[in-house]
Amino acid sequence: MVTVSESASHAAVLAAIGPFALKAGGERALARRLYPELKGDWLLIADRGFYDWRDWCTAAGTGAALLWRFKSGIRLPVLEILPDGSYRSVLVTPKARAAARQELIEAARAGEALDLARARHVRVIEYEIPGRDGEDELIALVTTITSPLDAPAAALAAAYHQRWEHETANAQLKTFLRGPGRVLRPQSPDMIEQEIWGYLLARYAVSALICTAATSAGIDPDRVRFKRTIRAVRRRVAGPAFSP
Repeated sequence: MVTVSESASHAAVLAAIGPFALKAGGERALARRLYPELKGDWLLIADRGFYDWRDWCTAAGTGAALLWRFKSGIRLPVLEILPDGSYRSVLVTPKARAAARQELIEAARAGEALDLARARHVRVIEYEIPGRDGEDELIALVTTITSPLDAPAAALAAAYHQRWEHETANAQLKTFLRGPGRVLRPQSPDMIEQEIWGYLLARYAVSALICTAATSAGIDPDRVRFKRTIRAVRRRVAGPAFSP
């Protein structure tokens, strides 16, 4: 299962489910189903491993802003250093030959409009963080937000690290809502998928409850404990005040 989750609430707003056989490289295939459903006022943050030229074009074509980490092997030409330390660059279709690629890079350097089927203007934010092995790790973020005035580099770097809220959401669903090591009950693929959607809907409902409580208290939703909320909901459901 691959989901698009809201960082603040941890609620999954989009999901795609596939067979276990897709696991070895299937994340991108499942994510590909979700990109056309993105909304124009979203900022989609993704970790390295999700970039693909066609997927980037599909996701960007919805109008959503993108902030994706790239692998170090992807070439990102420096076209112009910007005041916040980020730089203008261009993504070019892998189908372009060397001469055509260079022509597109020069056109982007000059600020010309590009054929979106062949190249895209982007902005790159690079910074280093201390690695666990004592060596600094280079982070390269690529975004469709090309102006620092719309989103400074520091703000985008901070936003990227909020992506780990997605991992927290996965842990909350699997560990607290479903239960560690618990096997799904159905014996057929269709019913298994139905149960997964049931967990996702329950997770969304709990997220909505947490956000309502946090808003009323004027605090960040992260300060409301998911496990305690689950216990409160279960007590309420099991109590005599709950109507059949």
